[in-house]
Amino acid sequence: MKIIVSGSLAYDRIMDFPGHFSDHILPGKIHVLNVCFQVNGMREKFGGTAGNIAYALSLVGEKPMISAAIGHDHHRYLDWMAKNGISTDGIKIIEDEFTACAYITTDLADNQITGFNPGAMKHSSSLDFDKLNPGDTIAIISPGNLEDMVKYPRICKQRGIGYIFDPGQSLPVLAAADIANAIDGCRILISNDYELDLIMKKTALDKKDLIRRAGTVIVTLGEKGSQVLTAGGEINIPAVTPRKVEDPTGAGDAYRGGLIRGLIQGKDIEECARMGSVCASFAVESYGTQDYSFGPEEFAERLKGSF
Repeated sequence: MKIIVSGSLAYDRIMDFPGHFSDHILPGKIHVLNVCFQVNGMREKFGGTAGNIAYALSLVGEKPMISAAIGHDHHRYLDWMAKNGISTDGIKIIEDEFTACAYITTDLADNQITGFNPGAMKHSSSLDFDKLNPGDTIAIISPGNLEDMVKYPRICKQRGIGYIFDPGQSLPVLAAADIANAIDGCRILISNDYELDLIMKKTALDKKDLIRRAGTVIVTLGEKGSQVLTAGGEINIPAVTPRKVEDPTGAGDAYRGGLIRGLIQGKDIEECARMGSVCASFAVESYGTQDYSFGPEEFAERLKGSF
């Protein structure tokens, strides 16, 4: 089955400031703020929702196709994807834009200042749906280009393509009607608990309404695991204990990769969610959203231990 991962591709440039931001910002001078924080260095990590989900899928043996836009500085990222067996056929290169990038600076108190340049993400990936076989395709529509997030669910429904709607951090800028329309008829709506509350607030839909509109609602709860909500009831899925917790960033995207792997294999929704939890447990053990790895035996061992 062909897996389409629609979302963002980004570079995360991470810097550490060896002090406290508050020591360098004068409260009475915020209206004329002009400060410079000299950092200890910079680490560049591959990121973006589409890249992270596709990477997780590659680890569990799938060959996903990313649908996203990337900038003229694409070479390192595309090389990384090729190394990991991820198709770049659906990636649109925007030659006059940089790849989306987050510049994240953290001080000694774990305060963060982030600048984000959407760059190529401002452009639609222009996915060619004519090349997809509806009966042999599943899509996940995750945060990325807003036009794609609104348009692709509509096209999927028109063509009979099953899709997962994952609005995530794009919720504040998506219109309520667009959110509701994307949820209506999706195979799965997935979000964390904060995002679910925001969905309900913006759309004026309660959980029962969401379950009626979507086949299944999955709510991720971090270290508390996740919940699967269906018309038949609620299933609580425990988190899988990692060997260590290095960085929780990207665990949600890893969860989605494991979940989709289960769907492709025809597993029931509870086991699919458990596979998501297993994948997430590996992700938190490494710093960076695409720096973890595991083999089939390691995955199977943790999955067995999750029951």
